Amino acid sequence: MIDIDRNRRNAVAFYDMMFNACEPERAIERFAGADYIQHNPHVASGKQGFIDYFKRMAIEYPGKKVIVKRTVAEGNLVVLHCHQIWPGDQDYAGIDIFRFDDSGKIVEHWDVLQTVPDSSAHANGMF
Repeated sequence: MIDIDRNRRNAVAFYDMMFNACEPERAIERFAGADYIQHNPHVASGKQGFIDYFKRMAIEYPGKKVIVKRTVAEGNLVVLHCHQIWPGDQDYAGIDIFRFDDSGKIVEHWDVLQTVPDSSAHANGMF
């Protein structure tokens, strides 16, 4: 049986641990399943590819952080709508999609990113 609330909590904790705490190895160990399939074209698929990428990002962008604005969960998928802040770079609005196995472990990831513009045709904001 799928535990949607557990998966939602695990997705947020995973993102916080790897992005904000800069502990990708610990995040993978605690929250990833046996396999980890990556769809972001800048990150190698698999656990080690994920670890290598976020270790490099911690060095290149000290102080980076992510703020989860909302979550959506359905079946074995959890979607995070996030504000990503990369020092020295632009801020991003991101959507991350995680697929979970039956034991609540992350086994697949997709994402899309959009820069937060300096101006907008409306006052609604990105979040």
